[in-house]
Amino acid sequence: MEHHHGPAPSPSPHLAPGGAAGHAAPGEHTPAAFRNRLIISLILTLPILYFAEPVQSLLGYRAISAPVLRWIEAALAAAIYGYGGSVFIEGAISELRRRMPGMMTLVALAITAAFGFSLAVTLGLPAAPFYWELATLVDVMLLGHWLEMTSVQGASRALTHLAALIPPIAHRISDGQIEDVPVDSLRAGMLVLVRPGEQVPVDGVVRRGISSLDESFLTGESRPIRRGPGDEVIAGAVNGEGALEITVTRTGEATTLSQIMRLVAEAQSARSHYQALADRAAFWLTIAALTASALTTAAWLLRGADLTFTASRAVTVLVIACPHALGLAIPLVVVNATGLAAHHGILVRHREAFERARNITVVALDKTGTVTEGRFTVRAVYVEGLTVNDALGLAASLEILSEHPLARAITEAARAQGARLEAVNGFRAIPGSGVEGEIGGTRYRVGQPAWLLGSDLPLSPIFKEGLREAETRGDSVIALARDRTILALFALADRIRPTAREAVAALQGMGIQVIMVTGDAETVARTVAQELGIPRFFARVLPGDKAALVHRLRSEGRSVAFVGDGINDAPALVAADLGIAIGAGTNVAIESADLILVESDPLDVVRALRLARLSYRKMVENLLWATGYNFIAIPLAAGVAARWGILLPPAVGALLMSASTIIVALNALSLRRAPLNRAGRPGSRRGE
Repeated sequence: MEHHHGPAPSPSPHLAPGGAAGHAAPGEHTPAAFRNRLIISLILTLPILYFAEPVQSLLGYRAISAPVLRWIEAALAAAIYGYGGSVFIEGAISELRRRMPGMMTLVALAITAAFGFSLAVTLGLPAAPFYWELATLVDVMLLGHWLEMTSVQGASRALTHLAALIPPIAHRISDGQIEDVPVDSLRAGMLVLVRPGEQVPVDGVVRRGISSLDESFLTGESRPIRRGPGDEVIAGAVNGEGALEITVTRTGEATTLSQIMRLVAEAQSARSHYQALADRAAFWLTIAALTASALTTAAWLLRGADLTFTASRAVTVLVIACPHALGLAIPLVVVNATGLAAHHGILVRHREAFERARNITVVALDKTGTVTEGRFTVRAVYVEGLTVNDALGLAASLEILSEHPLARAITEAARAQGARLEAVNGFRAIPGSGVEGEIGGTRYRVGQPAWLLGSDLPLSPIFKEGLREAETRGDSVIALARDRTILALFALADRIRPTAREAVAALQGMGIQVIMVTGDAETVARTVAQELGIPRFFARVLPGDKAALVHRLRSEGRSVAFVGDGINDAPALVAADLGIAIGAGTNVAIESADLILVESDPLDVVRALRLARLSYRKMVENLLWATGYNFIAIPLAAGVAARWGILLPPAVGALLMSASTIIVALNALSLRRAPLNRAGRPGSRRGE
């Protein structure tokens, strides 16, 4: 077993990709902009398709004919080129300025060559125009980019959610008077009041008062922490039942919460730009297309071919080299994969998540709220002199009047067991200790054993063994006492999610190492890790240390996925190769993650990684289909087989492009039949 109390950060290059797609247009590149251009371009394409010879031959009709119609067709094509194609022209200019020609350059070359040559034909050049190839190419490329950008829409709002945790107003105590002042006006040494139920506005030290504070969002500690004079409190923590007077120690950028915000911001800014597989393919295809077109032109001119024939061959090469399928190869897989993921309750925030997730070798699971539910349940009841039901009934009769999480756990257990609740008189809550009241004329107390055993009351062997076992497991213990006699001990533990064990076993079966990270105590962490079959865990890990741990694992050559739900998990979620947020968690964790598990089911981690691997395989297959036929089509379009009477006309090239597009689409659609549940539980929870 391994536990660490705050691992030291290890320097490592940040390889996690981020940002928009590498071939997105530099200007107005929003999903709405691409959608609007697509709709207009499709409307303008319909008349062009009506006049296209290949379409007429395929559908068996003859279009109307008139001299003016060729000018109308040219005007429609010019509108498509100028409106729909302008984003690709702008993108090509941007790529060429960076000396990184890619998809945009390839598309811009093809549509410019097709439009220029077709316009020359309209003006009198004796050849066939490429208007319909131009229009459909622009349409398909706009569709691909629109689908792609829709799947990755939305910027991270993590820092906004973090900042919202700090209340804008604090209750400052000055000269015995309480006044409300802006939090940013507070300085170290000032005294503030935090009333029950309020959030702590600054880091400080308790001067007066006792209460329980919920710091789970910040520390990962699942149980409320008792705070009294001399104890440190953290900005953003939620105060429980008692009022606290706090001496300010840190404000503004120096608070723990602000430091977490800085860690998130640094991790986000450190993300490298992702170069899509399609861009890499397009780069080499651009080089190949330009080279092939230039060689075609030179070869035919040297052989004495006329200029019209030579230009037709060169343009055919450029048009065929830019397959429609290449523009859809990645977006179609992404759209189908994200749709399938959503069907299984997995929301994909970043397209690059699939690329990164295929190589995951380590999954780091946060404990509280991830493998556990973050709420307590009664694990065991130790009684002497009465039944378990009677003990639960007496304790719940008092605890039902309390809002403490441990009190709710006892109340829920009593209801589940059908225990009888009694009327309580003279109820009194002692902040940070417990509650007491009279039932049937007898005074009972329920609370911390240290409070009830303050006078060193003797314990029977049953209770000694119960305390020992609870201490070994790291359970929280609540005692029930009558007068000066202990009647029962309740051992409470954070409830483990029902599918957590199965998820851990499935991940290990996929060859992935599973570790657990928590801010909880070592005994609690060890107990949960043993129950889940996780051999390696890290206990009492502070928020900044979680991100440092991820960096350390990545510096060892591991590809790390981090699964968490709390604010303290946000830096680690962003630092990991793949950040997965449990959907029931906080907004900041969700906004910092790549994948979100809506149903908070750990088995969805297994499904997500399986889908990631399948998606990457489909992307590679699609790229091969989208580009592979060029090894035959480009030489034939150039005319290398002309001496044998084989000369690929543009129409046949277009059919090859269409066939490639259909194959790519069908291959992407086949992803929806992926057996995601094979690694998890059989069947689907959605009735498929």
